[in-house]
Amino acid sequence: METKQLKRLPVGIQTFDKLIQGGYLYIDKTAYIHKMVSESNYIFLSRPRRFGKSLLVSTLQSYFEGKKDLFKGLAIEQLEKEWAQHPVLRFSLASGKHMEKEQLERYLLDILSDNEERFGLHSDKVDTNIRLKDLIKNVYDKTGKQVVVLIDEYDAPLLDVVHENEQLPILRQVMRNFYSPLKDCDPYLRFVFLTGITKFSQLSIFSELNNLKNISMLPEFAAICGITVEEMQTQMADYIDVFAETEETGHEEMVEKLKKQYDGYHFTWPSPDIFNPFSLLNAMQDRRLDSYWFASGTPTYLIEMLRKFDVLPSEIKNIEAEAFDFDAPTENMQSITPLLYQSGYITIKDYNKNFNYYTLSIPNKEVRIGLLRSLVPSYVQTSTLVVNNTARKMAQLIVNDDVDSALSLLQKFLQTVPYCDNASSEGHYQQVMFIVFSLLSNYIADVEVRTPSGRVDMVMRTNKALYLFELKMNKSAAAAMKQIDLKDYPARFAMCGLPIVKVGINFDDERRTISDWEIVPTR
Repeated sequence: METKQLKRLPVGIQTFDKLIQGGYLYIDKTAYIHKMVSESNYIFLSRPRRFGKSLLVSTLQSYFEGKKDLFKGLAIEQLEKEWAQHPVLRFSLASGKHMEKEQLERYLLDILSDNEERFGLHSDKVDTNIRLKDLIKNVYDKTGKQVVVLIDEYDAPLLDVVHENEQLPILRQVMRNFYSPLKDCDPYLRFVFLTGITKFSQLSIFSELNNLKNISMLPEFAAICGITVEEMQTQMADYIDVFAETEETGHEEMVEKLKKQYDGYHFTWPSPDIFNPFSLLNAMQDRRLDSYWFASGTPTYLIEMLRKFDVLPSEIKNIEAEAFDFDAPTENMQSITPLLYQSGYITIKDYNKNFNYYTLSIPNKEVRIGLLRSLVPSYVQTSTLVVNNTARKMAQLIVNDDVDSALSLLQKFLQTVPYCDNASSEGHYQQVMFIVFSLLSNYIADVEVRTPSGRVDMVMRTNKALYLFELKMNKSAAAAMKQIDLKDYPARFAMCGLPIVKVGINFDDERRTISDWEIVPTR
């Protein structure tokens, strides 16, 4: 099969006119843009990093600047009749990270100056709110047209200090002051769009902007960012075929691989399945199923907040919550859930209409593996390479039903790595087991699985068997096996369709590793 001549994939392209003029593939989102600008004048959208927010902002800029030729063949060409031009002020706060108060204020003045120069204006005022107000009014007076304000990554200066009690209020006040003129400038404004990762409270950031419409969870805008399964299968079918050839598999099998790795996002319910666009496009270009999104940067603030809230790795799944519990301001959150959701590490998986709550969990394999790897240092103080190699070798043994050798390998691993200070509890070893077994790529691990007679410490499902683990500390593997039998844990899983294997494990607190284990197949 000859390699097909396909349009270039827009990896790293965040500018709409460059994408179109360069002949790159564009997943048409312009119908959403037309709907958005037709229904409201002040809009806020939250989406995880690298989900296409900056490209959306750039597309809005080209639209409002009246660059009609760029939209030929796209949905909006038939929807828009007027193509009215408006002056556009665009602010990207992406580089406003890791700054103290004075530095952030200088940064804001600098991006204000850049926009002033675009319209032949100049100001020496040092108050960012006054400077922004004057800019909007002067552009309106100079052009005679209402102004469009587009703010990309509005929350970037605050994200890295969201876990800090001292810095957050200081920087939040700086940003609140910067955004404050938007309400008073209403007569001069045609459209205001703000996008970012997290949701800060309206009172804390946009104190008077009470007409700001949050479309983040509206079903009609569920797919405004990201790539849906339908979009992938219709607009990227040829790319899938080429990828499938490289993987030596068929089209449908390739789709399933891509879905498992990068799909699974839902920002409302019901919602189409949405792929992470950054990972999907990179995978298509490289023809390689790799960890692109997670490898592009795990934010420090996320790891710090996980520690602050004492979140166990096994707890980051199947979280039940109402919308106001997770689509909530991050600066006063009572749990890690809002930050995990808004940052893209968990997503909506189900909705109970009768009782009005959502179920949230990790979206896909890429996020699951990446997140667990980032948490390794909190449990065993060694390199992730060592952990990954151990997990890979264990996976190779387990796929051959050699659990005994896999546990022997784990025993040696635990003997050789330094532990954190909290390694003296059964719960700690349970989480270590969960992390390692969850890194076994294609296997599904869970802890504290309910049965009618109690909870199984850990359950692992492979293609060949279901393993029930009972963990003890400073006792014996026999004691662990006795508990499995007394509480008849296997009965809970009798209908799973797989052979069930009981595994009793005892940890030695003094040696900080497995002392002994027993493995007993039930059928």
